[in-house]
Amino acid sequence: MLDVERRDRLDAFREQLLRMAQCHVPARLQGKLDASDIVQQTLLNAHARCDQFEGETEAELAGWLRRILANAIIDANRTFTGKRDVDLERSLAGAVDQSSDKPAIVLVSEQSTPSAKAIRNEEERQLIEALRQLPDDQRTALDLHHLQGLSVHEVAQRMQRSDASVAGLLRRGLKTLRSILQAKEEPE
Repeated sequence: MLDVERRDRLDAFREQLLRMAQCHVPARLQGKLDASDIVQQTLLNAHARCDQFEGETEAELAGWLRRILANAIIDANRTFTGKRDVDLERSLAGAVDQSSDKPAIVLVSEQSTPSAKAIRNEEERQLIEALRQLPDDQRTALDLHHLQGLSVHEVAQRMQRSDASVAGLLRRGLKTLRSILQAKEEPE
């Protein structure tokens, strides 16, 4: 494959990778680490290692890029914290892999019309922007429960909280998220 073709093929995933990075960069690193920098590093790594990609389909390429993205976030975490966080690495690798089948960050179908793709991209951008406005605990609870599909009890264990506390975080988070998104829909 020619370098230009390879670059264009990888670059087609930039927006999806950016949305994934925005969702999965740990909260404690968000002030130090820009998601677009992680995506750029991911694409550079993919370009340099394109001969290692053994898949044939776009879905296989997307999975390969997600793994490179997860590794780039893990490497950045090590750079800023100076140590390895095995729990973060496991949860991050799993979360990024699972991200591909969640509605907020689905790779756009080749059969979608350009206008449908534009609408979907705008809706995803608004959702991510609204999620960023939530308090960290609410955003984490919503991500784990609604995007990663964990039960309330599993979220409670992961966040080291009671089930009732997580249920409250989810309820308040959804209420706040709804308010934010509805305010954006109202004409100015």
